[in-house]
Amino acid sequence: MKDWKKWAKCAGIRAVKTVAQTAVATIGTATVLNQVDAKLVVSASVLAGILSLLTSVATGLPECSEGE
Repeated sequence: MKDWKKWAKCAGIRAVKTVAQTAVATIGTATVLNQVDAKLVVSASVLAGILSLLTSVATGLPECSEGE
């Protein structure tokens, strides 16, 4: 069960980072276009987080195997 908790923590950290990066990129792009839409930023960021978790399931997490 310990490995599951470690994986979930690593995947969660990676997903949060991905959400933050997507939000920054979306806000930056929308600002240039003078059309910042909160729904767009939130939906793109949430989708990126979900995709990050799915990618972690499919390909694994190299940061979880460090030190083993």
